[in-house]
Amino acid sequence: MKNFSPKAVLTIGALGVSMFAFAGNKDRTGQAGATELLVNPWGQGTGLFGMNVSGVKGLEAMKCNVAGMAFTDNMEIGVSHTIYLAGSQVGVNNIGLSKKLGNVGAIGVNIMSMNFGSIAITDDNNPEGGVGDFKPAFYNIELGYAKDFSNSIHAGVGVTLVTEQITDAKATGAAFEAGVQYVTGKRDNFHFGITLRNIGTNMRFSGPGFSINGDAPENANYQLNRSIPSEKFEMPTYLAMGASYDFFLDENHLNGENDKPKHRLSVLVNFTSNSFINDYIGGGLEYSFKDMLMLRGGYRYEKGIGGDNSVTMYTGICAGATIQHGIGDSGPIFALDYSYRPTQHPANGVHTISLRLMTRQRKAKTEDEE
Repeated sequence: MKNFSPKAVLTIGALGVSMFAFAGNKDRTGQAGATELLVNPWGQGTGLFGMNVSGVKGLEAMKCNVAGMAFTDNMEIGVSHTIYLAGSQVGVNNIGLSKKLGNVGAIGVNIMSMNFGSIAITDDNNPEGGVGDFKPAFYNIELGYAKDFSNSIHAGVGVTLVTEQITDAKATGAAFEAGVQYVTGKRDNFHFGITLRNIGTNMRFSGPGFSINGDAPENANYQLNRSIPSEKFEMPTYLAMGASYDFFLDENHLNGENDKPKHRLSVLVNFTSNSFINDYIGGGLEYSFKDMLMLRGGYRYEKGIGGDNSVTMYTGICAGATIQHGIGDSGPIFALDYSYRPTQHPANGVHTISLRLMTRQRKAKTEDEE
């Protein structure tokens, strides 16, 4: 792994994308299930539409490119809430934790729930409702592992347990993912990342909701209970790759390599090949001042977006910001993230807010300090 060159990594990534892109069957568009696996619940990543697969770090990497979890310094805890289509009852709640285990690597867990409010129960005898409500609930629990194989190569794997249920029907499955990040440059300012996500088992709904009571054959005075099987559905598999470059705007004024830049401008590009929906391509910018204030935004394009035949609710634009501050040189860092993605009428956009707490490794004291 230490002998990998940027050219080799880029070549492998390009081959992977080309193979995956031509393997997709667009005749299956819209046929995947468990699409909540495509939802990124974190405020940082959604400020760039999840296109930061090359530079994502820490806890939120579990929902973008799990390899980035290897950059966890010590421990990171976070919670987030997404108002999905403002004005509706749809919301996403999320909580996660990642922990560095020395040279062993980093492990993490992320729990996400998606709720849709109360929906009126209807059936053949009550097509207008009036017989109560039900509340769909989608849950997924992700476990991840990432490791530094060198100063440049970082890789990770993860598995997500998926559950979708209502009162009388339920489906479960498991999805797997893997990712790699490559970092190089004078100040580690070139980043490349690739991830393959949501390769999983088929899912099928079952339960009392698929059973009906019907009349028995003629001249019989009893009823039969019939179970109607449901069709299986696949996971929304996709492959994403991207690259980013950090420009340190005050680099000419730094005194040596240990002097940290105050102003960073990161430029990124990203391509996502989806198995069941349109492919994405896009880019973004992120400006950082002393790693205390970060502003970001970008645009993600897909076929037909914004037109009469658009199959996405998004307009393609995304924006977000982060405010974070650490206590002392080695104390915890507190961060607040926010993102907004406008949507087409009649939806009113998607808002995401996150709170994160990061603890840092204690630095060994020097002889002078002792």
